[in-house]
Amino acid sequence: MRKYLLGLVTFAVAFGILSVSVLESASVSYVFATPPPDPTLVSEIPEVDYQLPYPGRILPDSPFWVVKAARDKIWYTITVNPEKRAELALLFSDKRLAASKILFEKKKPEIALSTLTKGEKYLEISWGNEELARQKGSETSALLTKLAIASLKHRQVIEEILPMAPEDARPLIIKVEDYSKALYKAASEALNSKGIPSPKNPFDGQ
Repeated sequence: MRKYLLGLVTFAVAFGILSVSVLESASVSYVFATPPPDPTLVSEIPEVDYQLPYPGRILPDSPFWVVKAARDKIWYTITVNPEKRAELALLFSDKRLAASKILFEKKKPEIALSTLTKGEKYLEISWGNEELARQKGSETSALLTKLAIASLKHRQVIEEILPMAPEDARPLIIKVEDYSKALYKAASEALNSKGIPSPKNPFDGQ
């Protein structure tokens, strides 16, 4: 029985790694030709009080990234509680945002934008799990506040990324920013419905 269980776990891990490998190879790739604009022309960006986690030494430009991504996918899959899933998806989103900024700084805009896009999609996943938690009667006021603040931090970092990016990548980055804008709006409305003030948006009017 022990050998059977060990074989089953090994198969599950191998399948997870293979699935992520296929997804990574099928992901959208970008090619940019224009240089980034002059960063000195960028206006001051508001600072949001939210600490992004360290993305780790293995970034998406590493050949070992596929193993790390597989680990994240398996970790998420075996997590059942929707509130915990929301926290986990937010963690993955935060780490990929931080990794994307590093990759832009390393002048690897193609893989940086791909990482940014995947990371911001995790915001949608996080919000979907938070909604599911509320439907099940879980108290998620603290999580709602955290999501609202995190969405503002994501917007701040994306604004910081824009001057590092090639000119022809900027429209795509601005489009990706819609994920954080949508999350802030949804989380704020959910907080207000509970009678809880939402975190102030320093980007109002922009």
